[in-house]
Amino acid sequence: MRIAQLAPLWERVPPPAYGGTELVVSLLADELARRGHQVVVYASGDSETLAELRSVYPRSLRMAEVEGVIGSPAGYEWVHVANALKDHAQFDIIHNHFGLLPMAMSTVVPTPMLSTLHCPFTPDAQFVWDSYPWFYNTISCASKNGSPDKNYLGVVYNAIDVASFPYDEDKEDYLLFLSRICPEKGPVQAIEVAKRLGKKLIIAGKVDKVDKEYYHRVVEPLIDGKLIHFFGEANGEQKRELYRKAMVVLMPLDCEEPYGLVMAEALACGTPVIAFPRGAAPEILVDGVTGYLVNGVEEMVQAVYRLDRINPKDCRRHVQEHFDVPVMADGYLAVYERILELAEARARPYVRRSSWRRRDGRESWNIGNTTPPGIRRSRPREKGPLGR
Repeated sequence: MRIAQLAPLWERVPPPAYGGTELVVSLLADELARRGHQVVVYASGDSETLAELRSVYPRSLRMAEVEGVIGSPAGYEWVHVANALKDHAQFDIIHNHFGLLPMAMSTVVPTPMLSTLHCPFTPDAQFVWDSYPWFYNTISCASKNGSPDKNYLGVVYNAIDVASFPYDEDKEDYLLFLSRICPEKGPVQAIEVAKRLGKKLIIAGKVDKVDKEYYHRVVEPLIDGKLIHFFGEANGEQKRELYRKAMVVLMPLDCEEPYGLVMAEALACGTPVIAFPRGAAPEILVDGVTGYLVNGVEEMVQAVYRLDRINPKDCRRHVQEHFDVPVMADGYLAVYERILELAEARARPYVRRSSWRRRDGRESWNIGNTTPPGIRRSRPREKGPLGR
């Protein structure tokens, strides 16, 4: 199968640290390439992949913006998407991980598109969805909430490369909060849990430009370097070491998390997760087996005392069975096949039967090829009395 993987341009593929969407694109593209499919990844020029890489800009836009090389990323993103769509005839499927822009532009290309909804659906995007003719999937049941039923092809869960995460049953006595530092991820609640328990908490994550004021005003004053430690943004190797030795990962979510790779990554290391039951957390965690789903800070504190009931082997096994790369690749290949079947059916001439009542009361039928439903055939303009 010939497959285009259209990634965001904001982070490289795979990302050096934070970047869930780009990580999924990397894992999926490499696995499909290993299986013999012809895969092209559209991403930043500093990306690395087993597939063919095509890019319009030599580096991730985030790094270019941080270093002051670019201003607004919009123009680069427009050209990036246009570059992928102009190659549409080379592919059987265009897999859009970018978001709304390719969806809005998809009406001008005949190649079927699958759009993966990596972020929550917002009503502001309804105008784009109304004109989008192709298909989409979500990365959890929770992330389907509010999105259209039209052309929905179900859930394919994100995956991690389980084998790349070190499994360890010998844990150290610290709590871990690993996430982007922003209000909706709940760093303040995690700090409160650590203080009530009197246990060391390591906070690891990036602080985006929009969250710097929140970090400096709310989170930073709570970091004392004794009980509460700020690690900063952890790269792939660093976060694996943090997961491996943590007694638990805390996720006091205050948002409807579409998926949550952190949960799967922690479990792969044999580290349980305690989370608020928001978004996809109840789909990833098995309460009482791979961690606990709790309501509020006090229940999170009490759950830490029950961690001895969690078997690290169960955590690892659960991720291998449900969230490993081969599982995700199988899921997407099944969706691709379904899309090709639906696209072929759309392309067939549609046969419509029309009837009318004859004078003798019997019904007559006319059967013939007509325009498929939903496709408006233009009618010839009637000429006026002057033939115009």
